[in-house]
Amino acid sequence: MCVSCLRTTVDISEGIPKQVNLNFCKQCERYLQPPASWVQCALESRELLALCLKKLKGNMTKVRLIDAGFLWTEPHSKRIKLKVTIQKEVMNGAILQQVFVVEFVIQGQMCDDCHRVEAKDFWNSVVQVRQKTSHKKTFYYLEQLILKHKLHQNALNIKEIHEGIDFYYATKQHAQKMVDFLQCTVPCRSKTSQRLISHDIHSNTFNYKSTYSIEIVPVCKDNVVCLSPRLAQSLGNMGQVCVCARVTSTIHLIDPNTLQIAEVDGGTYWRNPFNSLVSPRQLEEFIVMDTDIIRNQKLGAGAGIRSNKHTLAEVWVQKTSEMDTAQQYHCRTHLGHLLNIGDLVQGFDFANSNVNDEFLNKMNPSHIPDVVLIKKSYNRSKRVKRRNWKLKEMDKDREGMAPEDERQYQDFLEDLEEDEALRKNVNIFRDASKIPVESDTDDEGAPRISLMEMLEDLSLTDATGGEGADMLTE
Repeated sequence: MCVSCLRTTVDISEGIPKQVNLNFCKQCERYLQPPASWVQCALESRELLALCLKKLKGNMTKVRLIDAGFLWTEPHSKRIKLKVTIQKEVMNGAILQQVFVVEFVIQGQMCDDCHRVEAKDFWNSVVQVRQKTSHKKTFYYLEQLILKHKLHQNALNIKEIHEGIDFYYATKQHAQKMVDFLQCTVPCRSKTSQRLISHDIHSNTFNYKSTYSIEIVPVCKDNVVCLSPRLAQSLGNMGQVCVCARVTSTIHLIDPNTLQIAEVDGGTYWRNPFNSLVSPRQLEEFIVMDTDIIRNQKLGAGAGIRSNKHTLAEVWVQKTSEMDTAQQYHCRTHLGHLLNIGDLVQGFDFANSNVNDEFLNKMNPSHIPDVVLIKKSYNRSKRVKRRNWKLKEMDKDREGMAPEDERQYQDFLEDLEEDEALRKNVNIFRDASKIPVESDTDDEGAPRISLMEMLEDLSLTDATGGEGADMLTE
């Protein structure tokens, strides 16, 4: 029998179904891989091809698979077509090769995880992150780190409450992963508790709900702190009154009198705790009347590392609210590289304030500065107009939010512009909707983020991209 007649009489694809059902969950956009696992696959991906071939594997034991590939279909058609090439040995040792098309019909089915979400009693573990401060700079920084490492994707729900955020997870492993990430990212301490939900006496299985409590150190960027004498001595004989330069995995402190810097990790802080002496609301605005750079200052024995990014200076300042008086204040500052005569600067007035702190009350009054300058002040409205970048935010439920959160968020954006080391761990995206207004009159030297540091906010809309599976739910 010739080859043509052999092909007309013998169908080697007999027994292989030409139409197969695929189960797809619209909520989490995953496919069912029998018997009970759900996998996430983009359209025309290797993972989806493997899933489709596993559906045919049981009916292809007598043939040899040569090739398989996708045929293009409309992403919203709920049809996936697979072009399959097989071979089989037929009568008299002849080998026939045949190409045929298998159509996979996508059917909707809700997975077990999404069933629990809809039931409103779905979470197994919760991570409660708290920080007892009046400012949320550390939380805004932590949110950007979570977005960059995509740790929010496993969370079933994210709820923002007073002094913290709650992350809800379906499994204990995902919650433990978030706890490990937080302990490596911010200085904190953790506690764990379990609550028994049910117990099967026949199989001796227990169902617990786990709670992880994370407490972040109550110190934020630009806070003035007073260290204990023992801790200040262990950090290289620093001054007890220091300024918090930034909070990353450690607390970065700088002494405004000597430019000494030190890092305090979470374990050191909880052994020698110290509190913030001033909240952002208590900062006052000063104007620089005179400045003098201090050069070649000699430090005492046992001194630690000095900062190379700051310049030590002696300045005379006057409150903008007391311009009609002759009252001026003299202090040392670490902002000598930024301040000029006539500049505005935010600072804390120790001379006319009543601060109740355990370590500050025991200090020699002659060692307490009259004024501690924190940061140079710029025109906020002009900075907002020139800001041509943006940050992404997590989808979270908000409860009991204070109206000053917008002001605190603007403070965090300004900190990113001023601190290059802080924004190294943050993904900054170019804002195409904003056209920066360039003018010679409004440029007062405020720090800005260069175009080289910004990322393009891409949106993949083709069938093979991340949003291809979204089109299946339309």
